Amino acid sequence: MPIRPFPRLPDFPIVDLENQKFNMSTTNSGSHPPASERVTVRRLANRGHYDRTTIHSLLDSGFICHVGFTIDGQPRVLPTAYVRIDGSVYLHGSPGNQMLRAMLAGGDVCLCATHVDGLVLARSAFHHSINYRSVVLFGRAHEVLDPGEKAGVLEALSEHIIPDRWPEIRRPTEAELLGTLVVGIHIDEASAKIRTGPPKDDEEDYALPIWAGVVPLSAVAGEPIRDPRLALEIAMPRHVADYIDRRSRE
Repeated sequence: MPIRPFPRLPDFPIVDLENQKFNMSTTNSGSHPPASERVTVRRLANRGHYDRTTIHSLLDSGFICHVGFTIDGQPRVLPTAYVRIDGSVYLHGSPGNQMLRAMLAGGDVCLCATHVDGLVLARSAFHHSINYRSVVLFGRAHEVLDPGEKAGVLEALSEHIIPDRWPEIRRPTEAELLGTLVVGIHIDEASAKIRTGPPKDDEEDYALPIWAGVVPLSAVAGEPIRDPRLALEIAMPRHVADYIDRRSRE
């Protein structure tokens, strides 16, 4: 099965972080009802989005998710890196990874990815909030067994996190591939929930002499730190500089 790596960033901005505006042209949630009751947004339902474009774009805008699973009847949630390829999300780890093994044991998997875009400072304590974008999805897990497909997923994950890194690095050996468990989760059901914009105070509170507004937040790349065992003559590659430049402009 051919694997097509997805770019880390979507082709269009989901959120204008400076003005905290959601790009509504990319969605049409009204014509996309929820896939099931369990992914239906009930609290502040107008923030719910169920269209594939929004859900895929929010997944593509990050690379860390949280996975819910159970071991011996005990619930657990762990963070891990991921990549979306078509209608599935892929994770990886060691063959003995408890989370991945629990996912493969059967039953639905729940995965969540969240972006925090700003602190919403209201005039009242009650109406303080956070501007965010989040996705919750459910699906069944399967192990990727074909060596070529497994290598393709790992390449897609690398390119998703930092584009153009894969062509410059040593490829996984056969032993390393055997020592890596790759699990795919088909996106059977999913929903997104998004908050943008200024605080929503009670009408009588707008007259209070209290500063209110939004403090935008974003993840930025800092100055690279060289490996102390890196030869002095090896310069930082172009793809790393491009990544830093792109992340500094987000």
